[in-house]
Amino acid sequence: MAKTKVFVSYDHSEDALYKRLLQAWDANANFDFEFDSRGPNVPINSDDAGVIKTSLTKLLKSATHLLVIVGEKSSTSNWMAWEIARAKQSDIKLKLAAVKLSKANVTPAGLLNVGTSWATSFERDRIVDALNDAKVGY
Repeated sequence: MAKTKVFVSYDHSEDALYKRLLQAWDANANFDFEFDSRGPNVPINSDDAGVIKTSLTKLLKSATHLLVIVGEKSSTSNWMAWEIARAKQSDIKLKLAAVKLSKANVTPAGLLNVGTSWATSFERDRIVDALNDAKVGY
């Protein structure tokens, strides 16, 4: 079975701790977590965003899954909205999984009504279950 490659979408300013936990779990033989660790401090509509979008598209195309870490600011992050939308486009079509860091966090609109597989908590086994259950449902 081919290794699952997971592109992780998260708010770089708030949720980097969870990215580091996933990196520690990357030793799992079945999963390969991919991150763009540059933290786009560039506005998504600026002229400088093109290089970041090209790099992110390359990472998305090499992945099999998109895992969205839904933090406090996720629903208002233009970069996360772009990553989710790009992951669903016909040239990529990733399987979608997500985990909320708090029940109060608002789900990004791009994850709604598209068959996103949800982890019930930010625990290794729950995230692995969500990734295993994920499918392209849009």
